[in-house]
Amino acid sequence: MKRLAAMTGVLTGMLIGLPLLGVMCAGADIRRYLEFPPVTRYVSHAPFSWPVFAGGTALVLAALVPFVSRVLGVHGHLRRRPAVRAFPWWGWAGIFSGLAAWVLAWSRFPWFRPLQPHTFTPLWLSLIVVVNALAYRGKGRCLMCDRPRFFMALFPASAAFWWFFEYLNRFVQNWYYTGVDFGPAEYFWYATLSFSTVLPAVLSVREWLRELPAIQKAFYGLRPIRVHRPRLAAGAVLILSAAGLMGIGVWPDYLFPLLWVSPLLIVVSLQALTGHPHILRDLARGDGRLLAASALAALICGGFWEMWNYHSMAKWEYAVPFVNRYRLFEMPALGYAGYLPFGLEVSVIGGLLESVTAATSPPARRGHRISAAGPRSIISMMRRPFSSASSR
Repeated sequence: MKRLAAMTGVLTGMLIGLPLLGVMCAGADIRRYLEFPPVTRYVSHAPFSWPVFAGGTALVLAALVPFVSRVLGVHGHLRRRPAVRAFPWWGWAGIFSGLAAWVLAWSRFPWFRPLQPHTFTPLWLSLIVVVNALAYRGKGRCLMCDRPRFFMALFPASAAFWWFFEYLNRFVQNWYYTGVDFGPAEYFWYATLSFSTVLPAVLSVREWLRELPAIQKAFYGLRPIRVHRPRLAAGAVLILSAAGLMGIGVWPDYLFPLLWVSPLLIVVSLQALTGHPHILRDLARGDGRLLAASALAALICGGFWEMWNYHSMAKWEYAVPFVNRYRLFEMPALGYAGYLPFGLEVSVIGGLLESVTAATSPPARRGHRISAAGPRSIISMMRRPFSSASSR
């Protein structure tokens, strides 16, 4: 536990301090990076470039084609699994509440005007419930019901997690918000509430995907990938990714993809150097199921994020150098590739949080799960210590 706490402290210092150190060394005024709420736009982005767009498209296709081909290769050999349970009533409640929130988010009813900017959270709470209901129907268990202590801890952790990416965005300014006219306090609480749904959503989708036969068969038994000198490799990756993170504010047009890649590599490198298990270790035995489910979960959630954002009053828009064309909703098409490493980052943070919740759970309570009876079980759960039992 002490080693984990020490690593977390070092990690936090690196992730927050390195970008700021980079712009300080470049002689920039750091006050603009700390403006709150962030209003000023001070990064002038490079225009669209066909060579960069073509190269980026080729890289994305090179990564996705093997992924898709493996899924298609096993699809014809899969047998449909019967549902373990009926779709629960609270899943239907999530569907109806989500549809209602969707209508309110995309309409402009005069009577709803005071609450119009606040539709993001109800939409995502509904989706989280529905995905857990799908998992419960398919395998008889779900993250929300089987690991309630961990599930509830995801919400505050998620808010802190996404605030970090908002901080990194200050150095590249790849997205900005419109339709939001809040003071500092209101902006903080509104954003924190919205950000709290990111980890629960992605991890709930991941847990549902992990049990699907297509994921189970397509990404197990891969060719093992082993690193012969793992500590040396981890040290080299740590240095390079830290240098990249330090430079994102100095060369934002060229290093902006590292906003999504460097934090992941820094965390994994530190885990490898300190002897902690990390998300890439399964590749050594040819198991890519966790990686595939994590990346796909973030991409699915990303599709919903961008779709629901499109006609909402309070929304975000993008300013991405070199590739800022051919949008699907507000997001440039190539921008969706960023969700793939983001899904791995979500899984990494989820794993760290699960280690903490497991270590701090009362031993007598581990292994306890709540009923899937719905909100009443959540209320009863809050009256006693949470459980962090694994559903696997």
